[in-house]
Amino acid sequence: MLTALGLTGCTGGAGTSADSVPAGGVGTSPLQNPDGTKPGLGPIVSAADRQTARDLMAKVRTAAAGPKDGYDRDQFGPAWTDSVDGVALGRNKCDTRNDLLARDGRSVEHKDKSACTVTAMTIYDPYTGKDVRWTKQQASKIQIDHVMPLSYDWQMGAAKWDKAERVQIANDPLNLIPADGPQNAAKGDSGPAEWLPANPAVRCSYVVRFAQVSIKYQLPVTEADKKAMLQQCAG
Repeated sequence: MLTALGLTGCTGGAGTSADSVPAGGVGTSPLQNPDGTKPGLGPIVSAADRQTARDLMAKVRTAAAGPKDGYDRDQFGPAWTDSVDGVALGRNKCDTRNDLLARDGRSVEHKDKSACTVTAMTIYDPYTGKDVRWTKQQASKIQIDHVMPLSYDWQMGAAKWDKAERVQIANDPLNLIPADGPQNAAKGDSGPAEWLPANPAVRCSYVVRFAQVSIKYQLPVTEADKKAMLQQCAG
């Protein structure tokens, strides 16, 4: 699920990413960002890169979705905990959501005496293709998307994991993109067959990121979702 931002204080963290955002603030191709630590979600344009994307998605396993019985957000640990091992930015003295804001934002401002808490920024929203000026007073304007939604993870196999692995996927920057709030309501816990970003320029990139998470965590997708994923990177 996409989850609304609420900011908390912390010290240390990802730091201001204004100088690391690609020109124009559009973001990084997921093919050049296999651990999710580089900013944004840039388009995949060339025929060669689209073929690379399809080759990657060909490795994704398929399976029928299991039941949602027993799913609860708490099964994936405290929201945006920094107490997570095995993922980039874990245990860096800054909570996950502030790490993500600092990763993708430009002209990032922090709370006084904090290197972590983001209070304002400009951010390019890949899901709508628009620049957004965000402040903590408008927290829901930009939200953090779990690309592969946690409920989806649960149904595709995470229900059988130990909690530590569920905490990993919930806080892994590879699976997280700051995005437009209204897109939250549109997506819910849908896979790519039912929901794609409004901005067609990043749909191939979005499904590549979905595939990267699927492969890293050895979670299958439904046959309908894999078909939809491949279609987004055709041509």
